[in-house]
Amino acid sequence: MKQVVQNYKSGELAVLDVPVPGCKPGGVLVRSAYSLISTGTELMKVSEAGMSMLGKARSRPDQVAKVMQSVATNGLPATYRKVMGKLDSYTPLGYSLCGVVEQVGTGIDDVKVGDLVACAGNEHALHAELNWVPKNLYARVPDGLAPRHAAFGTVGSIAMQGVRQGEPQLGEVALVIGLGLIGQLVVQLLAASGVRVVGADPDPVRCELAERLGAAACGDPASAAVETAVAELTDGHGVDQVYLAAGGGSNQPVELAARLSRDRGRVVDIGKCRLDLPWNAYYEKELDVRFSRSYGPGRYDPEYELEGRDYPIGYIRWTERRNLACFLDLLARGSVDVEPLVSHIADFDDAVETYQRLKDGELKAVAVLFRYPEQHEEAGEAQAPAVTVPEVPRSGRASAPARPAKAPVRLAFVGAGNYATSMLLPHLAQREGVALSTVVTTTALSAANAKRKFGFAEATTDLDAVLGDKSIDAVFVVTRHSSHAELTRRALLAGKAVFVEKPLALTQDELAGVLAAVEESGNDRLQVGFNRRFAPLLQEAGKRFGVRTGPASLRYLVNAGRLQHGSWYLQQGTEGSRFAGEGGHFIDTASWLLQADPVSVYAVAAGGNEDLQVVLRYPDGSTATISYVTTGSPGFPKETLDLVADGKVLRLDDFVRAAVYDAGRKRWVSSRLPKARDKGQSAELAAFVRAVRTGGPMPVPLESLVATTAATLAVQAALVGGAPVTLARTR
Repeated sequence: MKQVVQNYKSGELAVLDVPVPGCKPGGVLVRSAYSLISTGTELMKVSEAGMSMLGKARSRPDQVAKVMQSVATNGLPATYRKVMGKLDSYTPLGYSLCGVVEQVGTGIDDVKVGDLVACAGNEHALHAELNWVPKNLYARVPDGLAPRHAAFGTVGSIAMQGVRQGEPQLGEVALVIGLGLIGQLVVQLLAASGVRVVGADPDPVRCELAERLGAAACGDPASAAVETAVAELTDGHGVDQVYLAAGGGSNQPVELAARLSRDRGRVVDIGKCRLDLPWNAYYEKELDVRFSRSYGPGRYDPEYELEGRDYPIGYIRWTERRNLACFLDLLARGSVDVEPLVSHIADFDDAVETYQRLKDGELKAVAVLFRYPEQHEEAGEAQAPAVTVPEVPRSGRASAPARPAKAPVRLAFVGAGNYATSMLLPHLAQREGVALSTVVTTTALSAANAKRKFGFAEATTDLDAVLGDKSIDAVFVVTRHSSHAELTRRALLAGKAVFVEKPLALTQDELAGVLAAVEESGNDRLQVGFNRRFAPLLQEAGKRFGVRTGPASLRYLVNAGRLQHGSWYLQQGTEGSRFAGEGGHFIDTASWLLQADPVSVYAVAAGGNEDLQVVLRYPDGSTATISYVTTGSPGFPKETLDLVADGKVLRLDDFVRAAVYDAGRKRWVSSRLPKARDKGQSAELAAFVRAVRTGGPMPVPLESLVATTAATLAVQAALVGGAPVTLARTR
């Protein structure tokens, strides 16, 4: 098997062929799927190995003291041989991974071969294809948790143990100094515990990331921003806890901790930073300085780690293994999100190059994962994964009986939030031949407000009554993303035409459930709110561009911008990612322009944020690249699109201006005032109402809606698997 090693004397890094470890009693043999590089601890070790002997001595005075003691005891020649022999040996790297149990040792009955486990330990969770892991250093991965996320288990346990040492209480305020990998996790754990968090780090990108992940405010410790935030949040008293998650030789973190702590506050050291405590500052406030020992109780105890002797839960509630299992549970439930921390995923064979890029600063990262390709399939992530595009049932209801000419189309709305009240209802309330029958919300007041403002005949919280009302022709589903598929399914089964805002579904199972309802009911009267293909300016530009004869290249830049803290769009555990929620808009637009459905999807994420590059491939060789970014300037247009083919270019600027270039000149250009920006909602609603009234086909074929939804779901699969995802048709 292969393993990453380092020679501490020369600094050489290598991927060596080494023997497979035996499966000893009391543990399991685990084949790695993903292992995590600690960009703090491991890079420090890699950097030290590249130093001169004098530099090594200066960086490790504790080891120098041991050497001097050995000289006094054993003499200089013997000590020299011992030290040189130890330095001139390969040592392992790594301590946090996720993999599949390949063999179970005697005495183990809590996991079986094929189970996915997260593993810990700098002697047992190494960057290697196979590791033997003792019982108390692994935990079973909850169902549904991605292996690459579970690989964060060890560093998550370190952060969790640090937070436990701080004993946070609801409503307290904490300061986290150092917003690297551990600091980002500490921020999230504190926020999940009901603590308001201020972060301090000189890197503005890390500060911004921490704010997106739950911090109330972050800033450079050298500026006044951190002190101002602390003063505002604590009424000038100072923070209740400080977590030192920084590294390096500066004494600034402990000095800042003293300055911003309240009287008798708690200071917890998690990282390896300089700790020259300013005596007066710590004495006058009687600060409680605590140390957090790695993953938790059991660490460095060979009876616990190697012999599997657990501590009674009544005496020690949170051991290493219990911390590991707890962190995995938080990940599975969406209380902690590590996906934004993943800056780079490297193939295991490229380990040496990856370490070198990190050391040289070429690769700036919060977290980097090694991927072991031969295990993707067993770990639930195929190297060439596929997402199935379900076959659309042949319901026989592509059209429906026409309504009497003078009878209004009676509509019900499920949900009356911002989008419904600003972008849909204003168009429908003024439309002839439409009757707003009933609005359904979960709270009585919001239903009453919608009734008053838009003239609904009824307002209720009883969805069943609406679905059972035979006078209602169509139901609009405009609720939070997690409820779209189920509400759509129920409305189809009730025989209603359905307009559901994007997304149609957040999982393949949800999509399958909607199509099962179509098959069971024979009702395929469905429209998803992909409105951009209906935009008048884009429609006209498409006509001016004309029919394509060759493959096209399409580029779509979406300057999505940042969300306000607290937005439900950020609740990825329940509502899906931002792209899962709105990415279908842009995929649908690309597919409409290219007049086909995609056959494969590839996606990569920029380090530490939600910026995505999504590449779609189409049957005729055309490609569409969607750049979905959240870190751009708010002054730049939100959406710009270029379509290039056959010597022509179509340019769309944020649905305000459009142009078509042909033969080296502008052949057509059109523009409108920004306030007249029209993204197609009105035309889409008109087409939907017309289809319901006349019984004609829905505005977008169901096959296209399903293909776009499957492609949107495939983006997450591509991000997890790190490889293009084939969109496999079941026909």
